[in-house]
Amino acid sequence: MTRTACVVLGASGYVGGELLRLIGGHPELQLFAAVARQAQDTKLSDYFPHLEPLYRGETFVDFDTMIDSLSDEPLAVFSALPHTQAATQIDAVMQAYSGSELHVVDASADFRFATTAAFESVYGQAHPVPALLSRFARGVPEFVELEGQAHASQPGCFATAMQLAVVPMIKLQLTESAFFASGVTGSTGAGKTPIATTHMPERHANLFAYKALAHRHAPEVTAQVAAATELTPNLHFVPHAGPFARGIHMTVMASTQSNHDAATLHEQLTQFYADAPFVRVTDSPPRLKQVVGSNFARLSIASDGGAVCVTVVIDNLIKGAAGGAMQWMNRLFEWPETLGLDATAVGWS
Repeated sequence: MTRTACVVLGASGYVGGELLRLIGGHPELQLFAAVARQAQDTKLSDYFPHLEPLYRGETFVDFDTMIDSLSDEPLAVFSALPHTQAATQIDAVMQAYSGSELHVVDASADFRFATTAAFESVYGQAHPVPALLSRFARGVPEFVELEGQAHASQPGCFATAMQLAVVPMIKLQLTESAFFASGVTGSTGAGKTPIATTHMPERHANLFAYKALAHRHAPEVTAQVAAATELTPNLHFVPHAGPFARGIHMTVMASTQSNHDAATLHEQLTQFYADAPFVRVTDSPPRLKQVVGSNFARLSIASDGGAVCVTVVIDNLIKGAAGGAMQWMNRLFEWPETLGLDATAVGWS
């Protein structure tokens, strides 16, 4: 069986490494090029020793070498590049590709907003390739229908967790429109390049908030929830840095005027996600180790009569990035959505 050639842009980071791992176990994909300028000519198995069983001789290549090697065969492109860099390289790939089936999934912020004005208001700079915005679907795969787009933008990890909580609350008409979210992320969410807040002595046995009520994922969530529900939420978000490497624990609360009993809420949320293969609704609040290492999200819901609370856990590198991107790619190629993504959580990480 001929498998589809696959390119990973920005393949040397944490998300790039997770994409390589998922591609290595995907029955329809074959790695064509792992693009990383700084790691050029380094063997994948030397840079990521844990991937040695999947990649024994393959090396990282630079962008120009990959472009020069493109054929007209179907091509899947994942981008794990930083924002503004991603759009420019994706555009170059689209210009160079001469075949009839190209699908791109971007894990950066470059295509998460529908307009250049929205992007510029959050990131403070002009969009590199505004003409491409309309060609990308954007949002959590569970909530977005493709409308002729050939490409997709995976939301941020915090944004994924928040949307999994907020969208059902709105669609089930459980709450008022103001939402208060508190999320804790692992240090891998800050990327592979060390900074003060990811340095082990600062992060170990520590917990602290940052960018309170000013995090750039809040406007992203607001826009994507509005697109999914036709209601614009009033979102208040405080992120926290946690003393662990991977995972996100998110708590979202909103006021309610109805006295919802626990059993009814659980049943409503369970039914809402009945057709979502990667979402599990639990009786008790979920824990990170139940999802870390997997593409699954686990949610629970509670109410005290005055407020509704949804708790969400995901793996930030998988469901919040590489795994969500793979979900999108499966959909774009019209493969089963779970293909290559059905591995369970590690459990005792």
